[in-house]
Amino acid sequence: MHLVADRVSFGYPGRPVLDAVVLTASAGERIGVVGENGAGKTTLLRLLAGDLVPTAGEVRTVGEVSVVHQELDLPPDATIGDLIARTAGQVRTAAERLDRVVADFDHDSGDLTALSEAIAAAERLAAWDVDRRVDEALTRFGAPRDPARALGTLSVGEAYRARLACHVAERADILLLDEPTNHLDAGGIDYLTAQLQHWPGVVLIVTHDRKLLDDVMTAILDLDPSMDGRPVLYGATRYADYRFAKDQALRRWRVRYAQERTRALQLAHRLDRSYEGLSDEWRPPKGSQKHRRGTRARIHVKAADRLVQKLEAEAVEVPVPPLELAFPDLPSLPTSSRVEDTYRGGPLLELRAPRVDGRLDLPGVRIELPPAGRLLITGPNGAGKSTLLAALAGRLPLDRGHRTAARALRLGVLAQDEGTPEQLRMTGFEAAAARALELLRTGALDPGHIVPIAALGLLDEADLDRPLAELSVGQRRRFALAMALVPAPQVLILDEPTNHLSIGLVDELTAALRVTSAAVVVATHDRAMRADLAGWTAVEL
Repeated sequence: MHLVADRVSFGYPGRPVLDAVVLTASAGERIGVVGENGAGKTTLLRLLAGDLVPTAGEVRTVGEVSVVHQELDLPPDATIGDLIARTAGQVRTAAERLDRVVADFDHDSGDLTALSEAIAAAERLAAWDVDRRVDEALTRFGAPRDPARALGTLSVGEAYRARLACHVAERADILLLDEPTNHLDAGGIDYLTAQLQHWPGVVLIVTHDRKLLDDVMTAILDLDPSMDGRPVLYGATRYADYRFAKDQALRRWRVRYAQERTRALQLAHRLDRSYEGLSDEWRPPKGSQKHRRGTRARIHVKAADRLVQKLEAEAVEVPVPPLELAFPDLPSLPTSSRVEDTYRGGPLLELRAPRVDGRLDLPGVRIELPPAGRLLITGPNGAGKSTLLAALAGRLPLDRGHRTAARALRLGVLAQDEGTPEQLRMTGFEAAAARALELLRTGALDPGHIVPIAALGLLDEADLDRPLAELSVGQRRRFALAMALVPAPQVLILDEPTNHLSIGLVDELTAALRVTSAAVVVATHDRAMRADLAGWTAVEL
């Protein structure tokens, strides 16, 4: 079993996505795919799975391919049982084939090759054990196990975990996963890690989970452009080693780019001086040696032309480097022109003994968030992390308890939803303008402290000018983060902020959250982020 991408390219008219990707992976190899949002990670998985046809190059696979995309494409009227039957179908097919070959085998004249192949396929897939593996994976991932349960009644996280469990239990020869840890808690991630570490076939995973890269991968494919514009396969088995090698390459790239720009400016200045001299000397004074002056003019022209040719021949084509997060300088305290809204000390947010519709019940618990405070919320799936954040943000009414917020407090909230269909039809600029007008109308935005959405380094202007529905999942997540920062909030409330973001942006965001002057509340299952924020006040649900 193996997987080969031979100089694979893909793109749309006027918008290339992937250029000459080269990758070879054999049984036992586990490749992590990283890169900025929009770099083509999901597109690469679709090409490898055969869902897309490359515009150039070739994809070759030997063995059964199983792919789990970020986005769900499950019919809502189907059931858990239908999902199990569909994803584990090839395993049962191998078992049924072995049964037929054994039943029809003639010990005197039977086809030993066909029998050996059927036995090998059943053993490789452990076909006799598939039902137990499915049940175990559903349990360990925290997914519903009732075969009659309709998929339309599940949350996005439950449906994703059910689908992932079935594909992991399937034990395909080539497993392709797109951000598999987004909807898993710590126990689910540990189980997935253990399964992948002993996977007999090829594994290729798009992930931002730095700990998963450390624990599982044998190599890392970075789709971000390098100095020559091509993706790079790093043989690093630790994220820190990959990051060091990439940072060194980026440093060389920037130095070379700066040198080229300096040299180009110097040559351009020399060209300007040459042509200025031509304009002054082109018509010599009457009675002078005009033929000699004309010859000198031609020499000037030729020298200038040679400089132009030299510049063009020696110029280095440097791709535009990835965007870098420009985290804004957020305020610590609410301010208002109205005397009655003046901040008089105390916590910015306070929540006492909250209970919300059976989803959250914390009797006797008091949560306070002071100015520039830090709060880390952790817990398994279903424990109520998102509900607690929504209650803190004032987005959910309390059945019991009390919420207090400082006057004139501005909140920046990053939830896990992607917005309404109407919002997705808007461009990024249109959606940001509509949101800003709504906040201004309700008094929740200070006109003097609006953060320009294009200045954050999260999306470039070309992407902000496209309908949000046309952006990748990761790019829409970047836009949602930008929207949380636009009102220059004194309190940031972030629900699983690393989900769908590129691994480089996760590093930049983590560093920014640790030093910002605003108060920050984070709910996350990301193990690396939890370790980075270990000094914060923690609430374990």
